[in-house]
Parts: sequence; structure tokens; C-alpha cells
Amino acid sequence: MKLIVGLGNPGKQYEHTRHNIGFEVIDALSSNFTIPLNQSKFKGLYGIGFHSGEKVILLKPLTYMNLSGESIRAVMDYYDIDIEDLLVIYDDLDLPVGKIRLRQKGSPGGHNGIKSTVAHLGTQQFNRIRIGIDRPQAGLSVPDYVLGRFHPDEKTPTEDAVKKSAEACSAWLEKPFLQVMNEYNQ
Repeated sequence: MKLIVGLGNPGKQYEHTRHNIGFEVIDALSSNFTIPLNQSKFKGLYGIGFHSGEKVILLKPLTYMNLSGESIRAVMDYYDIDIEDLLVIYDDLDLPVGKIRLRQKGSPGGHNGIKSTVAHLGTQQFNRIRIGIDRPQAGLSVPDYVLGRFHPDEKTPTEDAVKKSAEACSAWLEKPFLQVMNEYNQ
């Protein structure tokens, strides 16, 4: 069983913000895999189904970003999911808008959702897809920037990044993550 988690904040006011791009990938996967997000438990919204012969859980933690690890840990414990069967998708200030980067480990790099995940998992070694949102221009605080919406000229690269991330998730259900990394980290 594989667990694919998209990080974000619950609530209408956070929809389509930079910080919620992980949720957007989960929404795309829900549609692509025909796995409805129709269960609410473990401090999250999730769905379970099959894709490419693999049992899959799609999860959106509803704890707000800073406590994401609580929901992830609860799902992993309940379903007895191994750390190598986890994939976390989130926004990254250090990548240009629309760029994606797959990694198998790494520090949180200031991302509070990943800090929480690392704290609850007790390791930095888990699969992840980082989606670039770029850094704010001078004068704009990081919290205001990540909770803001993408500019109109960022719409196409952002949509492409969501699509590419969903494709990478799908590929991971059929291939080792290292192979998927080599294909998608171009």
C-alpha cells in the first residue's frame, strides 16, 4: 500500500494559494485515479483505491500546515505503512515557479509542514516532490507570500507542475522511486 500526501491548509480562503499546491496535486490524482476523497479521519481528508494494481491512499492533512505530521503519522500507524511507501508533495521557495524536484531525503529547509512530518516520523528519509513557488520580492513577508495566490503569468507553469507531479506519482506506483527521480529531475 502506498500513501501519497499533499500538504496544504484547509479552508476556502487557502484554496489555490502557493502553500496549497500539494493539495492541488492530490485533487488531480483523485480525479486521475478515480479515488474520491470521501473519508474524514486521522485529522485529514483521504480516499483509498487502486491504481496500476497498487492499493493507494491519497491524503490531505487538515491540521493546517504546521501540524501536518500528526495526520501523516496517524495514517501510517493505522494502515501499517512503511516509510518507503510514503510520498509527500509540497511547495518550495527555493525552486522557480513550476519546477519540480524529487528527493528521497533532506532537511525541512524552513518548511513547517516538513518540519512537522520529520518530527512525527523521526526521520528525514522519505520520498518527496517539491514544487517551486519561488521567493517573494523584497518587502513581502514569506508568510504573506506563501498564503497568497499565484500571479496570472504563473498559471501555466503551475498547472504544468501539478500535472507533472501527478504523473510522477503515477509512475511511482509502477517503478522504484529512484528510477522516477531520474526520469522527472531533468
